Amino acid sequence: MVPKIHKRGKRTIGLLYYLYGPGKAEEHVDPHLVASWDHAAPDPGRDAEATYKELQQLLDQPLALLTDAQRTKPHVWHLSVRNGPTDRILSDEEWGDIARRMVAAAGIDDPDQGAGCRWVAVRHAADHIHILATLAREDGYRPDLDRDALRVQAEARLLEQELGLRRLKPGDGTAAQRPTSAERHKAERQGREHTAREELRETVRRAVAGAVSEEEFFGRLAAAGLLVKTRVAPSGDLLGYKVALPDDRNKDGEPVYYPGARLAPDLSLPRIRERWSTDNAQDDARVQPLRAAPAAPATARRSTAAAAWQAVLFVEHGEDGLAAAHIAAAGEVLDALAKTSSAHTRRELQEAARTFERASRSHIRAIRGHDRVLRQAARDLVRGGPALGRGEDSASTAMAIDMLFFLITAAAHWHARKGHAQQAEAAQQAAEHLRSAYRAAAGHPLAVLHQRGRRLARPLLQRHTAVLREAVPLLAEQVLAEEGWYALAATLAEAEAAGHDPAALLADAAGRRELGTADSVSDVLVWRLRRTAGLPADATGTPGTARLGTTPSNGTAQERERRERRRR
Repeated sequence: MVPKIHKRGKRTIGLLYYLYGPGKAEEHVDPHLVASWDHAAPDPGRDAEATYKELQQLLDQPLALLTDAQRTKPHVWHLSVRNGPTDRILSDEEWGDIARRMVAAAGIDDPDQGAGCRWVAVRHAADHIHILATLAREDGYRPDLDRDALRVQAEARLLEQELGLRRLKPGDGTAAQRPTSAERHKAERQGREHTAREELRETVRRAVAGAVSEEEFFGRLAAAGLLVKTRVAPSGDLLGYKVALPDDRNKDGEPVYYPGARLAPDLSLPRIRERWSTDNAQDDARVQPLRAAPAAPATARRSTAAAAWQAVLFVEHGEDGLAAAHIAAAGEVLDALAKTSSAHTRRELQEAARTFERASRSHIRAIRGHDRVLRQAARDLVRGGPALGRGEDSASTAMAIDMLFFLITAAAHWHARKGHAQQAEAAQQAAEHLRSAYRAAAGHPLAVLHQRGRRLARPLLQRHTAVLREAVPLLAEQVLAEEGWYALAATLAEAEAAGHDPAALLADAAGRRELGTADSVSDVLVWRLRRTAGLPADATGTPGTARLGTTPSNGTAQERERRERRRR
């Protein structure tokens, strides 16, 4: 159940005409009253003798008895209460009870005491009602509307439980503004999948990802095709901005602009500047300033995997401000990865980024600066351009998604510990989209590694089995039973051929992060080992693959076997 308090108005009659009218897209069906302040208000929807003017005059009657100083301006309070698409259809009686409890919770009326402002509840659809109230009483009483939005939200949570409806997570005021019903209907008429507000929010988020200056940010907005207006102080300082879609216009044919702060709390210009303010700071010598030179798509994805791996530590063990900064920066990385993804992973990555947007904000203020490694990864992704979707690009994408999955999962756990219910749920949903994107990206490169592992010489495969049991005894049997074991064995062989100690690599990869949320432990270990050992993500082009002992006649493999026998 979603209660929403709308902007206050000055014309009671205008809102009544809308509530009882056909709607902007003929969506209003059988408008009628389900409740009112005195249980006896005239209903123009069901009573042919009642008129809008009569109802308006009754609602506004207290205003005539008040002085100008006593009146609240504007005086029309408007609340809509909407159920979800999976909720059962409620009766008029149930909606009437909901209306009475909502006005009591908000402070508009107290039905038990018979005291308060005049109000009516109109139902013109199966799934929602509108409540209109006049903020005046004959004796000059003014309702206490401080925190009315929080109070009606709390009442909605109680009603969901009592009525057996889908129970939503309590909010904390950091969510982006929802599209209005008018915006949704306009999008439907225009054939848009998302409203203009939502499209603009996503485009602006992607423009911010990895940007390091106002010039770069506004250049990206223009390159994305948005109309941009800036607000400048008399001194010449830039104060803010607003954006519009070229084809989203009002009734006068003018573009409909949205300020950044109306798209999302963290997209106002001052909040965006906070990301840039520490990008070139020298307060932490361990973190390098953002690089200017672009990286190749595959290189950018490997850097992203490494940055995500490091960021998990900050989220799991860092102080709250540092964790919040890395979670926010993870949102930038997801936006950048979605922007540059190939066709077979694009939709799931876009959904992951769109969903995680809710998880990137909380009331815990981010301490910027230490998140520069993640922001650099986002910048590298954008500047590196789109991936080709095959070969090293596809494999490095799978590697990056695998690491990001654990970062986003860590963010979900962090939010849950802090009691951020909506953010935790959003992060969990984003992680599921990453699972789907990973399967699409990892299928071919892992299949190649699997085939290579099955062709390993039997003595070599047995030796790496022993290495597995020695390095990770608690995970060994599970890994050996997985289909991905052969891909891991091939990776161990490559790492050893490159001069690494496979047992040490395995122990480090398995010990530094949790593996309980992984679908396949062997897959996770493959990408961790390939990243740590500096192996190409795509094994199809790995140089020197003939030296991995794929046949008994392989000279290098035979030499390794002789060295192994001498060690025994």
